[in-house]
Amino acid sequence: MKALRKVLVVDDDPVVTKSFDRVLSTKGYAVVTARNGEEALSKIAAEDYDVVYTDIRMPGMDGIEVAERIKGRTPWLPVVIVTGYGTAENEARAKAAGVSAVLHKPLSPAMIEGSAREVLAQPQIHETAALLETPPAIGREQAVPRSAAKTLAFALAAPFIGLAFALAFPFIGLGIIAKYGAEAAYKQRARILGFIKNVTLFVAGPFIGLLYAALFPVIGLGMLVWAALKARGARAEDVKAGLKTVAMIIAAPLMGLAYVVALPFVLLGVLCWIGGKHLFTTR
Repeated sequence: MKALRKVLVVDDDPVVTKSFDRVLSTKGYAVVTARNGEEALSKIAAEDYDVVYTDIRMPGMDGIEVAERIKGRTPWLPVVIVTGYGTAENEARAKAAGVSAVLHKPLSPAMIEGSAREVLAQPQIHETAALLETPPAIGREQAVPRSAAKTLAFALAAPFIGLAFALAFPFIGLGIIAKYGAEAAYKQRARILGFIKNVTLFVAGPFIGLLYAALFPVIGLGMLVWAALKARGARAEDVKAGLKTVAMIIAAPLMGLAYVVALPFVLLGVLCWIGGKHLFTTR
């Protein structure tokens, strides 16, 4: 079944709206009426129409203003001005608004039916709607080369981007590992220094004990000599000098031995300390 053409008649005179309904409804049109411009714009916003007839003189908004607003919102919708007060000024305003025709009252059934048939047969109505729904041909022609150029540039750059990523990825990963390793070492520096200290004490402990065991008889002998000299009434200065000489004679070989044995460990500890200090001060 063929769909009915919808016609909106805007007029505050019920006689005019009934005339349109009586003539057009028998010719396969669906006629809807509105009493003023505000009601007409509200109905146009709610549903679609094929043509609008509007009177010029109405309460509030006049017909030409209604036509201007309709054309501003839906420029493809044809508008026909109906007036009993046709003036050159009004017709000029109507043409400037883009109306399809101007009908002068009184209206006959033939005028109403003929104007509806002629207006709806105009091809520019459908062409205007198509132009608004579809981008202009020039715009499409310009968009295609831009899109093609963009796609081609991306296709050419993609292999180089992938190669650069593949080459740089190992170095980026190594840098990340080094960063986290340095941060972990910096956070654990107290433990590292404590470990070095404990190792040093562990290595040096036996040598300290050996030195103590070697010096203990010497110290004991020195104390005996000191006690003997004091018992014989020697002066304090002579006692001190004698003890000092005896101590140096006995201790000299032992000190040399301790120096020779401990020197490599002392040097190793110094190197560890310098390396650790450099590592943490350059953080």
